[in-house]
Amino acid sequence: MQKGLFTDKASIDNLSDIELWDLDNPILYDIHLVLSFNGKPIHDFATRIGFREATFKDDGFYLNGKILKIFGLNRHEIFPYTGFAMPDRVMYHDALMIKREFNCNMVRCSHYPQTPAFLNACDELGLLVWEEVPGWNYIGDETWKSLVVRDVKDMIIRDRNRPSIIVWGTRVNESPNEVELYKKTKALAKALDDSRPSSGTMTVHSTKNWEEDIFSFDDYHADPVGSVGLSPAIKGVPYLFAEAVGQFNYAEGKGFNCMYRRDALPKIQQYQAIYHAQAHNKAAGMEGVCGLIGWCAFEYSSLLNSYKAIKNPGVADVFRIPKLGASFYQSQCSPALKQVIQPNFYWDFGQRSPMGPGKNVAIFSNCDRLEIFVNDRHHSSLTPDRKNYANLKYPPFFVDLEIPSADHPELKINGYVGSSMVFSRQFSSNPKEDKFILEADDRELNGNIIDATRIVFYVADKYGSKRPYADGTVQFQIDGPATIIGDNPFDLKESGGAGAIWVKTNGQKSGAISVLATHSSLGERKVTIKLI
Repeated sequence: MQKGLFTDKASIDNLSDIELWDLDNPILYDIHLVLSFNGKPIHDFATRIGFREATFKDDGFYLNGKILKIFGLNRHEIFPYTGFAMPDRVMYHDALMIKREFNCNMVRCSHYPQTPAFLNACDELGLLVWEEVPGWNYIGDETWKSLVVRDVKDMIIRDRNRPSIIVWGTRVNESPNEVELYKKTKALAKALDDSRPSSGTMTVHSTKNWEEDIFSFDDYHADPVGSVGLSPAIKGVPYLFAEAVGQFNYAEGKGFNCMYRRDALPKIQQYQAIYHAQAHNKAAGMEGVCGLIGWCAFEYSSLLNSYKAIKNPGVADVFRIPKLGASFYQSQCSPALKQVIQPNFYWDFGQRSPMGPGKNVAIFSNCDRLEIFVNDRHHSSLTPDRKNYANLKYPPFFVDLEIPSADHPELKINGYVGSSMVFSRQFSSNPKEDKFILEADDRELNGNIIDATRIVFYVADKYGSKRPYADGTVQFQIDGPATIIGDNPFDLKESGGAGAIWVKTNGQKSGAISVLATHSSLGERKVTIKLI
């Protein structure tokens, strides 16, 4: 650099022993930049980066030269009680759940740039990110459009050093084609960062005259047989399904009226995981498709197609507690890492399912074989349905569990990999043996900042599985330098027997917090959290 002159570009040469950032090895490097003038430092800046190559082609997506099928979920950042305002730790848990529990390799930040804390977590965990400008459907006047351009600039400048981000969403979600506006936002994105493609979700009303690098489609339509439908890829361009499933009623074709509430009828709840499995199975088998990002990870507040202002397409509820819909995602990991048996049903013989789960119900598992026992008597041997789900790593199993005149039977599922039994789960249908569970995400909080953690509570059978439709109230008492965020008392009936509160620190640097939860009929439970 010439003395007295400044440039907005700098290069770093002769790097050695660099490891690539990857999903299973998200290596990050700290960079510290110092700007000097006449030999004196006048400004410094620290950031983290990762080295990786992410490329969208017309035959798929490639990470570091290897083709990778995108398997993801959309995420709204909205939380109960606080909206968007949660500490970094809580944001990290969202990314951790999407990556480690739902086994996704990508998240779409819908429909706005999300907090740096969440994106930090994606960088650290190895979770790919689509980030997009704020907005949904609406296009305003020229002043409004200038704000979209401003938002593209601010988003890219803030986050372009992040290795997790692989797509810039430079068009407003599901908006009409505004050719001149989107030419401008795409050109701006290329000027600020030419290493990533631009995109933006389109619907059936906006598939012509589009400007982006990737054709990203929100596909909500049913096949004639009532399963999830996906439109074929457009040849010659990268093609990605940015949304699918949601609350669309594929079985009956009645729009978006599937309310996947934990308190909904069992049959409705069971649809959700099956539809997500169908969508990913079809996308994985389609030529020229980069992958699919399902709608969506968590419930969120909305006035459209909602129940009491909460929209229910999340495979986890608004409290981040997985629903039956999550069972498909939970099973899509190697049994070498974790063995999974997740029934897509409740083992319940109450008023809503007096004959048990019913016929042809799914069990999601990454095992090779399942052995089913009812009251310790062998019921059936199951293998995965590879015929109808040939493109999934771990297809679902199906079983008939319609059991008339049952007197609180017990269910046992043994899972085998090869010839070895690797996992077993048991379920009780006897509500008289139910218990109350209280669990904190974290047992230590940072006393030097405002910190928070979630406390989950639910009614479970004697083996620890959630009991559907449980009711009662939960009263909380807190001791220590913290505040409860949430309903107190909490009525379990509306949330289907499970709920959560958050505990927020008050600024005291050390000590302990204890939370006592009392269920109206199942007794007390207590958790203790240290401040460090």
